[in-house]
Amino acid sequence: MTRHRPHAVLQATFRPAAGLVRAGLLAALVGVAALPALPALAQTAPAAPATAAATTGDNPVLAIVNGTEIRRSDLTAAAEELGPNLPQQIQGAARDEYVLGFLIDLTAMAQAAEADKLADTPAFKQQYEFIRKRLLMQALLEKATKAALTDAAFQQTYEDAVKQQKPEEEVHARHILFRADPNDPKAQAEAEKKAKDVEAQLKKGADFAKLASELTEDPSGKEDGGDLGFFTKEQMVPEFAEVAFSLKPGEVSQPVKTQFGWHVIKVDEKRTKPVPTLAEVKPQIEQFLAQKAQAETVQKIREAAKVEKTAAAPKPADLVTPPAGGAAPAAPAAPAQ
Repeated sequence: MTRHRPHAVLQATFRPAAGLVRAGLLAALVGVAALPALPALAQTAPAAPATAAATTGDNPVLAIVNGTEIRRSDLTAAAEELGPNLPQQIQGAARDEYVLGFLIDLTAMAQAAEADKLADTPAFKQQYEFIRKRLLMQALLEKATKAALTDAAFQQTYEDAVKQQKPEEEVHARHILFRADPNDPKAQAEAEKKAKDVEAQLKKGADFAKLASELTEDPSGKEDGGDLGFFTKEQMVPEFAEVAFSLKPGEVSQPVKTQFGWHVIKVDEKRTKPVPTLAEVKPQIEQFLAQKAQAETVQKIREAAKVEKTAAAPKPADLVTPPAGGAAPAAPAAPAQ
């Protein structure tokens, strides 16, 4: 199931060298640029012998950094968190090895920072508390999302959407196109003549698909006999759509001028646009339910919270940009009681 994170945690630019890439990713965590020639931050040395229980089972120890264990679950969580920020060319076992290298560097760097008492600084504590709150908010929103994504919710949302969908006509048509610059009368005349010649051949019984493959100036049309598939009226330029939807199945149009040139159109069939199945629209419904659940959760908690803004808090009037050379407009007066 798709994870619906309200906030992206990491953004990084990657380069081919694994050590430099991991360094760049670590640097991105704290918002600084990676040095171009920075080597890998930690070398993987043979780990101290671990117990058999630690290296087997569902969550084995993968590495030990200065006594701190890194387990399979740590690697899985890191890979999920980093997601698309990981180099896409690295997959499978190589991807796991890459993420493990990142975790080793991350752990060693964190240990060095703790030894340097950086965790005790006011700035760090403030940033840590902000990140802690953000992660708690994220966990709460993910809980609400998970609760909302039930089979019953999918089915009800799908049925409601189907009821709101109005029947819409579709046409399955083919065309033969002769391109012409709208501002070039000579080119327009030549394209119109070609279209009329095709019309004449079709009236004598020529095969439309064969002519389209031979003559059309629509590149994709040469491959499939000018087949445009099914389309609704709004999907085509007005001049083309009006003619196509006026024809009966099997009929061929007279030459039609559009911004692209001159067309000859043949309608193969018409139908009412079919309603997509639940399986076909499930990803869109999932996204809708997730966003709805998150928005409702935020609104509910916001309304229940007791919030008191002080005089130092920014006010809406502070956000108004004053006109050039003048003062900011005065706030609207309160309505009379």
